[in-house]
Amino acid sequence: MIFNDSVHGHIEMHPLLVKIIDTPEFQRLRNIKQLGGGYFVFPGASHNRFEHSIGVAHLAGELVRSLKAQGNNITDKDELCIQIAGLCHDLGHGPFSHVFEVFMKKANPGLKWTHEEASVKMFESLISKIEHNLNKSDITFIKNLIYRKGNFQSEDYSEEEREDNQRRKDNPYLFQIVANEDTGIDVDKMDYFSRDCLHLGMKSNFSHERFVMFARVCTSEGKKQICMRDKESLNMYELFHVRYLLHCNAYKHRVKVAIETMIVDALLAADTDVRKISEEATSPEKLLTLTDDILEDTNLPQNAKDIINRIKKRDLYSFLGSKIFKPGNLKGCDTDKEQEEAVKSWLKDIYRQDLPETDFRVRPVKMDYGKNNEDPIKSLRFYSKHDQENAEPLKENMVSSIMPETFQETKVMLFHIKMPTPNLSKDEIDEFWKIIAKNRKNEHEIPHSKKAKGKLK
Repeated sequence: MIFNDSVHGHIEMHPLLVKIIDTPEFQRLRNIKQLGGGYFVFPGASHNRFEHSIGVAHLAGELVRSLKAQGNNITDKDELCIQIAGLCHDLGHGPFSHVFEVFMKKANPGLKWTHEEASVKMFESLISKIEHNLNKSDITFIKNLIYRKGNFQSEDYSEEEREDNQRRKDNPYLFQIVANEDTGIDVDKMDYFSRDCLHLGMKSNFSHERFVMFARVCTSEGKKQICMRDKESLNMYELFHVRYLLHCNAYKHRVKVAIETMIVDALLAADTDVRKISEEATSPEKLLTLTDDILEDTNLPQNAKDIINRIKKRDLYSFLGSKIFKPGNLKGCDTDKEQEEAVKSWLKDIYRQDLPETDFRVRPVKMDYGKNNEDPIKSLRFYSKHDQENAEPLKENMVSSIMPETFQETKVMLFHIKMPTPNLSKDEIDEFWKIIAKNRKNEHEIPHSKKAKGKLK
């Protein structure tokens, strides 16, 4: 079947991929926004996990066929399995994508729920309902491609299946295509960067076409891995630069963060003994019914409906300010309790006992190049025109010296959830940043706001 995609144009899909697409588990992705609450801010950001997943399957096929043409030991079944993994890697996302993961962490911190693990469960559910020619080794392979940390194994293999399983383990580069935990460079990112930029009206200077063209399987440090031509180093840096710009300009936009914070609060208010949404997410059958449409559920508790109605009326949480912290310069913001204690300490410092700490939301958001404060390109290996079999780390004189020295920062946003917005001066708000800064100076000095105003009523 031919699909006309907004990013990749006309693409052809294997009949088994079409069978998977035509299941309720996959069709559900039509109702889960790719950018969570971003559609409430960016009118063009109406795209869903459905089209993204088709795009990932397409790019996975393009990359596999390119590597296969170079003589690598990749079978037709490997190619199909990798495309299926690309197609199914996001099946487990809950309402509003990553927003739901934030909700799950707050609703049940001990559960350690991830959308990747949920995707594997959803895949197991759908593959049991359709006809296919996949064997047990193939299904285990797909599950590990989706979620490598799951380390899925099976002892009940035929001799042929054991050989396939071992061959795939001996070719670890196969696990770097859909979800690459080694370098963070995979077709998942390449599709959603291009797709998000298109729908947000932003420009992406990274070329996934060039990546597919120059990607090769080389040996580095005794391990086969996907490597890149040395002259493509700037293109690879651009991949992570685009990621950073998307986080700055869109993913962590202050209005988007405010709306997503409200969605999380609404879901927490709705997570009651009457309907335990956080428990529903652990069951593939019940997760099937959890989509963005949950905000339209008339059976939600009134306090959840009140928050949702505020979103619809644009009566949003008030943004009080933000500050960017370098790695290691931030404290007391890792957990909800720490954030509440930081606000409590701040309100005490500025003599605002009339404002309860529960009326504030602290939202620390990390922005980096994909590997915390490490240069992600250091984990990628490059080959040269004269030696296409072996690869090595990028040398300093192989790329521009105009590169960042720091690859991570945390932007902390402060919101107030009730109306009207409290009358807080800039000096008073600045005192909050001092509270959460590790390098706070003169910790016991009286804040300027107190000197100027005295005790506030």
